[in-house]
Amino acid sequence: MADTPEKKVKKRVTALLKEYGAYNFYPMTGGYGRSGIPDIIACHKGKFIGIECKAGEGKTTALQDRELDAIIDAGGWSMVVREDNLHELEGWLKLL
Repeated sequence: MADTPEKKVKKRVTALLKEYGAYNFYPMTGGYGRSGIPDIIACHKGKFIGIECKAGEGKTTALQDRELDAIIDAGGWSMVVREDNLHELEGWLKLL
């Protein structure tokens, strides 16, 4: 079965996080957690990072936006990563 465009973005993000030695995982809510949690949760050099992966022109939902904003409000980093802005995540990882 072929990877979806979003799955390809997730694979590129996790490869980059691994390259920089960042702890990361895909949270699985399965009906037991909150809705809108980012696709990938990471920690790099003590900084909490929430990453929502989208392909093409995919839009975040209001719940996803709420969670990404809450991470920033709590002092962490959050971002939406697409095929064309992976370099922004890499720039953040280099800053730490």
